[in-house]
Amino acid sequence: METQGPPDKKYGNSHYIEEKLAKQKEIDDWLPITASRKAKWWYSAFHNVTAMVGAGVLSLPYAMSELGWGPGVAVLVLSWVITLYTLWQMVEMHEMIPGRRFDRYHELGQYTFGEKLGLYIVIPQQLVVEVGADIVYMVTGGKSLQKFHDTVHPDGKNLDGKKLKTTYFIMIFASVQFVLSHLPDFNSIFSVSLTAAVMSLSYSTIAWGASIENGVQPDVKYSYRTSSTTAGKVLDFFSAMGNVAFAYAGHNVVLEIQATIPSTPEKPSKGPMWRGVIVAYIVVALCYFPVALIGYWVFGNEVNDNILMSLNEPRWLIALANMFVVIHVIGSYQVYAMPVFDMIETALVKKLRFKPTGTLRFVARNVYVAFTMFVAITFPFFGELLSFFGGFAFAPTTYFLPCIMWLAIYKPRKFSLSWWSNWVCIIVGLLLMILSPIGGLRQIIIKANNYTFYS
Repeated sequence: METQGPPDKKYGNSHYIEEKLAKQKEIDDWLPITASRKAKWWYSAFHNVTAMVGAGVLSLPYAMSELGWGPGVAVLVLSWVITLYTLWQMVEMHEMIPGRRFDRYHELGQYTFGEKLGLYIVIPQQLVVEVGADIVYMVTGGKSLQKFHDTVHPDGKNLDGKKLKTTYFIMIFASVQFVLSHLPDFNSIFSVSLTAAVMSLSYSTIAWGASIENGVQPDVKYSYRTSSTTAGKVLDFFSAMGNVAFAYAGHNVVLEIQATIPSTPEKPSKGPMWRGVIVAYIVVALCYFPVALIGYWVFGNEVNDNILMSLNEPRWLIALANMFVVIHVIGSYQVYAMPVFDMIETALVKKLRFKPTGTLRFVARNVYVAFTMFVAITFPFFGELLSFFGGFAFAPTTYFLPCIMWLAIYKPRKFSLSWWSNWVCIIVGLLLMILSPIGGLRQIIIKANNYTFYS
């Protein structure tokens, strides 16, 4: 009579590993960042344009009014060059190890700084950036809808004869996000992102074109804004740098965008990704520089913190531009929300052991949209939020964190061109991170003194 021997330990371990890998693959195929890797290079271009050009471009003339001509132009150009360089670094680091892809910003951080420290360094910053951007886009979308309504319907009142509150317009904008947030992954929002990218170029062109049409204002002044004290002017200067930092914020989703592009040893993803980035940065330059320089030239230090709010004629064109902004920030919201959805769903499924179901996704995403809507309704301070978030979180993840990772991983020779380039970016980024939030917070406090909640 035969007796059954002990199970093959090697076979058992192999079977366990295969089951674990299969389960991991099933979860990865469900999560929004890794669900599809079929994107083309132009997907990268559209997603990056949508991620960068948005609320930030509308505030650039206002930033110029706080910086002045010389420093303003220098900060704009320097930011364009530095952020293009750091974006190139991230594209290169996505697949620096053969056979492995860093699909998320925090994964690259974990490889650089260690499993736990990498999470602690990257995740809080990335969440502040992406959630902060979505809050600002809620405010932008709501206020642009309001401007559209007030332009088309000048008395701005409802049937009861009362002026419609900004709160209502933010809620209307949020209702669209409640629907779009249930698109499953990055590739599924391609058409939304493409439309948004086209809108960004359209309303930017309208902004500087309508400014030229309005002509230089008779009493235009190019002195620093109305702060009467030297300290006030300095703090406004810091705040303006935060506005500019906010305008260059695509880095927070660049690895997640690259993760959607297919890759083989012969054709790595960095080729098509970089092609898309170059196209995106050309579009960024065509949007940013004309709007910033012409807007400031026309309105001087009286320009609004949203350039479209300074324009009133021709009425139909301004109404159209504001609707373009609404459509664009609908897409921008989704591009920044998708990595947040990925983090939330990863935590729910991998840490808390929930089953990856449609119901889980429905509840989690609705809660997130509701949260950003509530904060936007409570603190609808457009320019001040830009400068605060721009300095506090956008500067680290955009200006110097990629450089620190590059120095830690590649270890370029001391005092070489690469070494100097990275340290210059790190110093500039640190100054932005420390100084900009001070100016932004001061402006939020000043505006909050005269603000009635939910007005």
